[in-house]
Amino acid sequence: MEDSRIQGVSTGTTLLAATFDGGVVIGSDSRASIGGEYVSAKTINKVIQVHDRIFCCMSGSLADAQAVTKAAKYQLAFHSVQMERPPLVIAAATVMRELCYNNKEELQAGFITAGWDRKDGAQVYAVAIGGMLVRQTVMVAGSGSTYIYGYIDAKYKPNMSRDECLQFATNALALAMGRDNVSGGVAHLAVITEAGVEHVVVPGNKLPKFHDD
Repeated sequence: MEDSRIQGVSTGTTLLAATFDGGVVIGSDSRASIGGEYVSAKTINKVIQVHDRIFCCMSGSLADAQAVTKAAKYQLAFHSVQMERPPLVIAAATVMRELCYNNKEELQAGFITAGWDRKDGAQVYAVAIGGMLVRQTVMVAGSGSTYIYGYIDAKYKPNMSRDECLQFATNALALAMGRDNVSGGVAHLAVITEAGVEHVVVPGNKLPKFHDD
């Protein structure tokens, strides 16, 4: 991506992940900005696959976040070969936490990591800038998250169906993108279950509308 070479490019963004009965949905908007003010790209995919059933969403400096996800992919692939089985979601989140913590003076990147494994099922973790690791059933982050905490608290239910959770995530991203000037573009989502991964892209003109333009 050319934007990763522009000094000051950040993923001023809305990130979300939520578990449902049997899986997890993770998603984000697609804008990148310069200095948190000017939109430099409208179609950045911030939902990154780091292993078969493990994804992360990135925020902060785009170049820093891309460097961390690239290193995490390598470490998880090596770990999978060594252990002769797929890595656990907590292992992936821990790898990203260590990368962020060990380089906290140089990196400005935060992540939501989500996925499914045979040990603990669907999981969601946040890796904050600096390396703090937290697990929750639903999580939002980024500049757009401040606009949707009320919606999340009111509408999220832990045992939703796949379709209910996907609609919940799409609505939340649409609400944030409608209010936050550096969140927007399209909504990228991934639905992760034992059966596999489904990618969903919702164009901006197909997102739900909750107020007049």
